[in-house]
Amino acid sequence: MSRFSINEFIKNTEQIDKGEGFFELETPRILEVNLEQMVWAKAGSMIAYNGKIKFEREGLLEHGIGTMFKKAFTGEGTSLMKATGQGKLYLADKGKKIIILHLQNEAIYVNGNDLLAFEPSIQHDIKLMRKIAGMMAGGLFNVRCEGTGLVAITSHYEPLTLRVSPGKPIITDPNATIAWSGNLTPEFQTDISFKTFLGRGSGESIQMRFEGDGFVIVQPFEEVYMQVQTT
Repeated sequence: MSRFSINEFIKNTEQIDKGEGFFELETPRILEVNLEQMVWAKAGSMIAYNGKIKFEREGLLEHGIGTMFKKAFTGEGTSLMKATGQGKLYLADKGKKIIILHLQNEAIYVNGNDLLAFEPSIQHDIKLMRKIAGMMAGGLFNVRCEGTGLVAITSHYEPLTLRVSPGKPIITDPNATIAWSGNLTPEFQTDISFKTFLGRGSGESIQMRFEGDGFVIVQPFEEVYMQVQTT
């Protein structure tokens, strides 16, 4: 019965330094940040830490008046916190799988719900998807991350990356779309026939169409967003 002992459990689950640097996957669903100065993280994602770390919500005016208006419009969906100090910080988001990306003077758009953390060297800006603002609140914004550094994003289960090439557009469900390359700008379209088939408005009736040369990342899960009541 030793395999069920407390000592065996601790041995199998305890934190181990892997020496991977600033971001380290402690488990597929827990991100360790080896903090020396500062990191941006999704508000509410801290599950544990050691050392001396201070947490502060992103200020409304921190990135200018334009960002303040965007935040007022998008609400809490993409609220960020700034963690400063020294120590080990552990982040997670509803048990979702974590993917670490190293941007090298590149840009990527990430759905506001799926951005977990990024280095301070990465510039970020909230982008509104105005065309579906009246259809779904949770999925109408994304965050553009640009520069050189690490970005951690999340996915329900295993993600799939689809290549977008000229003449071969990719169409996705906004509720299942995690991220896409920074040079792509999705268009939104409504599948009237599918909407009629269902007999009511639904997530699938709204689609994102990606054209050009790049990639889009989707997850095998549809986030359920709050529906906006329009007048």
